[in-house]
Order: sequence, then C-alpha cells, then structure tokens
Amino acid sequence: MRLTLLGTGGAAQVPVYNCACPACRAAQLDPRRRRRACSALVDCGDQRWLLDSGLPDLCERFAPGSFNGILQTHYHADHAQGLLQLRWGVGLRIPVHGPDDPEGLADLYKHPGILDFSEPFTAFEQRMLGTLRVTALPLVHSKPTFGYLLEGHGRRIAYLTDTVGLPDSTRERLQDIALDVLVLDCSTPPRDAPPRNHNDLTRALQSIDDLQPAQAVLTHIGHELDAWFMQASRELPDNVCLARDGMTL
Repeated sequence: MRLTLLGTGGAAQVPVYNCACPACRAAQLDPRRRRRACSALVDCGDQRWLLDSGLPDLCERFAPGSFNGILQTHYHADHAQGLLQLRWGVGLRIPVHGPDDPEGLADLYKHPGILDFSEPFTAFEQRMLGTLRVTALPLVHSKPTFGYLLEGHGRRIAYLTDTVGLPDSTRERLQDIALDVLVLDCSTPPRDAPPRNHNDLTRALQSIDDLQPAQAVLTHIGHELDAWFMQASRELPDNVCLARDGMTL
C-alpha cells in the first residue's frame, strides 16, 4: 500500500495571497515549499482512490479511468471544489464515498453528473475495495467529517483531517490498532486557547501520544506553523515530521 500526499495545506494554502511572512516569501521563491489543498492518493493492489478532491485541476491530473473513486472526508470547499468540474465529464461513473451531509457543497447533489453519492459511509463502517479495507472514523469538525483507516497488504495507515482532537470512540478504536503511519491535521503553532476546527501543534502531539503510531506525519499545515518552525530551532519527536506536497508513505 502506498499513500501519496498530493496537497498538505490548510484552506488558504501556502503561500497565502498577499502575505509577506517568512513562510509565504519562501514558498513564492521555492515551489517545494508550497502547500496545495489537503488531499492524498492511496494505491493498494489494483485499487487507486483519491482522499478528498480539493485540487482544482483533477481533470488535468488524472486521466479518465485512472482512479477507482473518491474517499471524501467532508464537503468544505477546500476539500471538495475539484468535484465541481469533474462532475461534468461523460461516459464514466465515479463513486464518491463520504459522510452523509445533507448540505454537501453547492449544487453537487442536485447536479451530480458522473459522480455517484448514493452510498455514504456510516460511522465505523468498513468496506472492502479490492484488497484495501477502509474504515470511516468520526472526527471533530464543523461539518460531518470522517477520517479513514486504510488497511492493505499488512499495513495500516490512519488519515485524519480535518479535526480538533479526536472523539473518544475514534481514539479508543485506534488505540487498539498498531498503526504504521498516522497522517494528522495540524494547522497552527501551539495555542493557549483551544482551536475551533483544527489541531494546533500541542493537540496534535497529544493525539500522537495517545495513538502511538510508528510514524506520524502532520498535514493541513498553515503558513503560521511553517513560519513558526522557520523562526527558531524547534524539534519534533523522532517519529513525527511535517508533511510536504508529493510525499510518499
């Protein structure tokens, strides 16, 4: 099983429009420091599934028939806007499995085109997609949101974004599993006040300590967190690193 991080940024991405902070200046000069909309691609056997669809250029990135479907974490625009163009394709059916969200995004449900939203996940539901086992994990966010436990060929990866902390039920489920990789939301530097929708570094590290993965990768990163690491010598635990666009796990 292989997970490729297509984008690792928060909603504003990096660089942020008209921002001159150290992280945004660096990203303007070096494309390797840029962060696009948070999304990933999982390959397992003959299965290839997108995790989220916030990249606006999905139609250019992926040839028709080059992936099996989409595992949608939720329907905020930065995670789903690529569907707005993709739906108008012809001659295909693309399943989109995600949470049952009556609002969805814009008019996607009214005019789904080639997208099939007919089989939403329920909490902790498991589905076999070829040799890939997918389990929907409830998260803490302002819209119905699932992370996904991906299991295949003896490996286990948990992909958990967007969330602030974890529900007790999700944390307890994952504590019983030996995770090879945890990909976890971490949008901002440490904060005194509890964040509303996304982990700060303090809360992300607490969840990592709770789950004890072999490797943890922080994603959904905002420019403030990148700048915080640039402004002083700061270290993460040995098994934790910041994601980057294009990283393969």
